Amino acid sequence: MRLYAAVAVSGFRRYATYRVATAAGVFTNTVFGFVIACTFSALWDERPHLGGYDRSQALTFVWVSQGLLAVMSLLGGGFQEELQERIRSGDIAVDLYRPADLQLWWLAADLGRAGFQLLGRGVVPLSVGALAFELALPADPLRWLVFLLSALLGVVVGFGLRFLVALCAFWLLDGAGVNMISALLCMFFTGMTLPLTVFPGLFGEIARLLPWAAVLQVPVDVLLGVHSGAGLARALAFQALWAVLLLAAGRATQSLATRKVVVQGG
Repeated sequence: MRLYAAVAVSGFRRYATYRVATAAGVFTNTVFGFVIACTFSALWDERPHLGGYDRSQALTFVWVSQGLLAVMSLLGGGFQEELQERIRSGDIAVDLYRPADLQLWWLAADLGRAGFQLLGRGVVPLSVGALAFELALPADPLRWLVFLLSALLGVVVGFGLRFLVALCAFWLLDGAGVNMISALLCMFFTGMTLPLTVFPGLFGEIARLLPWAAVLQVPVDVLLGVHSGAGLARALAFQALWAVLLLAAGRATQSLATRKVVVQGG
């Protein structure tokens, strides 16, 4: 475990070196936060309890989502493209010879990346949103701690999804198409575009059962206090279940893919 802890620290430090990119990301998240918040304000003025949220909860959803955007890699980035390129080039063979588990190595690196993004790109947009709008942020420190736990589970679920997408490069070599489909599914089913509680009927119920819901919708609802008591335990169990299932699926796919590594061009 000491090795993977070192990999996580290395992942944190790696992203900490890109100060200009981090500042640009904070600025972009903040600007888009204002745009989306104004849109949500108009929408919730017309439908005050849309999706079960009041206006302040809806605005909180916007700003927490902006804070978690880079943490969860909702718009791409992170390890996915790098791993696909290593598969395409054949460098993955070197990775497989290392005395370390491939999946755990990339998971540790992604957790380090997410930790930096939470501090580097998550705090400022949320703070600006709290100053500019009336948000429904909790005063209870315990709820913030549970939110951080839920966010951690969301990162692991997101990793599980992106790891499976990255492994498609073993068969496709060029993962651009799969990445695009994955990004579209992520934008729609995580709640990044609209909270999943807004979706009506059976479609909404199915959307809230998919793994993408565990990445963003559940952590934000935990912070908003939508889940409490037994409901909170069920929400965390839902995330943990998807994390276990996706990691298991990733390990099975990795085992299948690495039985015979084919290097492109030879």
